[in-house]
Amino acid sequence: MENKIKAAYESAPKTWRQQLLLVLLVLGLLAWSSSTVKLGNTAGSGLEVAGNILSGIFHPDTKLLFNFTTSGVAYLLLETLCIAFLGTIVGAVISVPFSFLSATNLVPRPVALLGRFAIAAIRTVPAFIYGLMFIRVTGPGPFAGLLTMSLCSIGMVSKMFIESIEDLDKGILESLDAAGCTTFQKIRYGILPQLFPDFMSTLIYRFDMNLRDATVLGLVGAGGIGAPLIFAMSSYRWNEVGAILLGLILLVLVIETVSARIRAKLTRG
Repeated sequence: MENKIKAAYESAPKTWRQQLLLVLLVLGLLAWSSSTVKLGNTAGSGLEVAGNILSGIFHPDTKLLFNFTTSGVAYLLLETLCIAFLGTIVGAVISVPFSFLSATNLVPRPVALLGRFAIAAIRTVPAFIYGLMFIRVTGPGPFAGLLTMSLCSIGMVSKMFIESIEDLDKGILESLDAAGCTTFQKIRYGILPQLFPDFMSTLIYRFDMNLRDATVLGLVGAGGIGAPLIFAMSSYRWNEVGAILLGLILLVLVIETVSARIRAKLTRG
């Protein structure tokens, strides 16, 4: 047995030259990329700003943190959460027909290619650009953020939905068809049970992304907590910055915990 293993090992193709060449190539690319990196002056004011931010996080403005008016952290976090949640739901509703019209196993290939092209075009534009566009249309506020999150969700959610639809087990549908089931019954008992776990997992993941994107969109006036955060940083009110960041951290931790439990239940069926 030992001789067989040794013979197999000796007869295995020697790829160390290719691996060495790949390592040298990666090191060369890293060296070439690092040559364009220029470090600014991090001493003095830069280190002072970093220290102030950390100090603000550990010494947040409690009045702002526990202020339950429309200017408090709690209300701004709730607004950000609502923008992300509604944007995910609206995007998912629009993504469902897009996905079914772009699945090659359900529609003719030209129709599927047209649908995929539309989805790719939507995914091309960054969320920040969509936010600036919708602010021009609807004006600053949460509604612009909602429209931005909805449109951005369509690109990714549709792509994931298409993969789930194309992985459908056709044997189940053929069995239901042989049993004389109607189209509605085939959808109810053959398609939806297969798609529901994947669809829900995709929506939860997209909601996590939208929650972070909604914070950034606030910087351009699309609602949420981003605008107060940038205003506080611009005015060097580090205690307020700390209160806002602390609220964001707590919100993300809660959402991560809840979404992890939902995913675990979906995995176990």
